[in-house]
Amino acid sequence: MRKQRLLIMLSVIMIGALIFTGCKKSVGTPEDNATKEEAKKDAEEEQEAFCIGFSAIDMGNPYFITLENAVREVLEEEGHKLVMKDPGTDPDAQASQIQEMIAEGIDAIILSPVDWEAITPSLQELKGAGVKIVNADTQVKEMEYIDAYIGSDNYGAGAICGEDLIERRPDGGKVALLECPTQNSINERITGFEEALAAAEKGFEVVAREDTGGEFERALDASERILKEDPDIVAIMCGNDQLAVGATTAANVAGLDEILIYGVDGSPDIKKELKKAETQVAGTAAQSPINIGKRAAKTAINMLKGEAYEREVYEEVFMIDKDNVDMYGTDGWQ
Repeated sequence: MRKQRLLIMLSVIMIGALIFTGCKKSVGTPEDNATKEEAKKDAEEEQEAFCIGFSAIDMGNPYFITLENAVREVLEEEGHKLVMKDPGTDPDAQASQIQEMIAEGIDAIILSPVDWEAITPSLQELKGAGVKIVNADTQVKEMEYIDAYIGSDNYGAGAICGEDLIERRPDGGKVALLECPTQNSINERITGFEEALAAAEKGFEVVAREDTGGEFERALDASERILKEDPDIVAIMCGNDQLAVGATTAANVAGLDEILIYGVDGSPDIKKELKKAETQVAGTAAQSPINIGKRAAKTAINMLKGEAYEREVYEEVFMIDKDNVDMYGTDGWQ
């Protein structure tokens, strides 16, 4: 009996020791333990880890893949989390995904709208939820809802394509446009192009314009129709490089070697096309999704930290053609 009681007492003592050890916050030497100041510092650093959403027009487009990669690189380097969702050019899907991200507790969003007008209700929901909005690449219509815009000089991109065409075809001619009215970046490029031609007064006439939705397949179909109806067209201005690839494919099928095709982006695919001995691609107004993505990510972080940031940033654009394509390479983005 005494032996049994002794065993019970020893068990109680051991359990008590284990409980005491588990609750104890400081074990060993001071060097082995975090001080209160260090613990406070760690807690503050942990609180500064933000969750940032990313929603771009179409993650099937290499441009937006590169943009997202640049954003992710900056955020992960600084210990922040990125939540990416792909609307696939569907404005309704984008709206639904934004609601999901709000529910997931994002602190900010980097956003390129599928439809610059239809996005307004989502902007209102984001503002109501206290989410910071960095509008990237293509502008929303209601700019008062956003906290910052980071993009390219899209009007200038179209203008330099128009100026290049004027030099190559000084006698003017028929022109076709591949556009996308729901994307303001493309709207501005087309406007810059048209106004450059109009100011030159060289006799250029826009004889066809097609809404392609910014998609390759629709650009290919539209270009085939346009060139079949009017093979005398001297140039096709495309709202982005994906559309330019579609137009180039259609021109090849139609056997039109003299037509000039312009894109905007400076994508690897178009730069590879420019390296060919014979191509209808005259040039691409290049932008940098890498620079835009990094700037957008840093802007989001700064505003969440309460630090200074620029509300509007327009990255420079420039022409890449056969004469200078070797300077930029064909394996990636500039």
